[in-house]
Amino acid sequence: MIAKRKQKDWNSIKTNDSWQIFKVMSEFVEGFEKLNKIGPSVTIFGSARTKSYAEHYKIAKKIAKKLAEEGFGIITGGGPGIMEAANRGAQKGQGVSAGLNIVLPFEQDANPYIDPDKLVDFNYFFVRKVMFVKYAQAFVVMPGGFGTLDELFEAITLIQTKKIEKFPVILYDSKFWNGLIDWIKSTLRDEYHYISPEDMDLIHLTDDIDEVVSIISDFYEKRHLSPNF
Repeated sequence: MIAKRKQKDWNSIKTNDSWQIFKVMSEFVEGFEKLNKIGPSVTIFGSARTKSYAEHYKIAKKIAKKLAEEGFGIITGGGPGIMEAANRGAQKGQGVSAGLNIVLPFEQDANPYIDPDKLVDFNYFFVRKVMFVKYAQAFVVMPGGFGTLDELFEAITLIQTKKIEKFPVILYDSKFWNGLIDWIKSTLRDEYHYISPEDMDLIHLTDDIDEVVSIISDFYEKRHLSPNF
């Protein structure tokens, strides 16, 4: 009886779902139009809660600056914390500074270090993640929370399943990441064989800012730079 009483509401939801397709399409169109001219870029992820006086903030800023000086644009999630640091570093290095901001009920406002013509606001996380992957020649992943982990594993999965071309995925700060890496090796790889031994080659772990830049530069020394799909 409950299901019958709710049938009218269900039919209304189905109608709304059809119109929602156009909202999703509009976000893809805006994202493609704004980002398809930015050139070779690196996406930098990390916690939105990182304060400007924190060491990770300062490091993300330095990494972005060095990458910008090498000719790479910087793409972030557009918000505060590590994202702000990376956009700030990109501008300091006189490089392209793009922000893919997500509209949330309690956060987040776009940071002020994004090039005005490279700011895109998204309502849908999945559309935003497509843009991160499509236009990035590498991911630099600073310490962060669930969102950072989500974006990290999405990239690794797409590369592992060959849905996109391989590109560098670099984790910065071994102290932060070692526990996760050890668990992946001991549990996923060695105990349950849920991943192959060579899958570990998809991840680089470093504590050296210059190594971040060299990993990316060396990878593309003999490869073409282009969107990933």
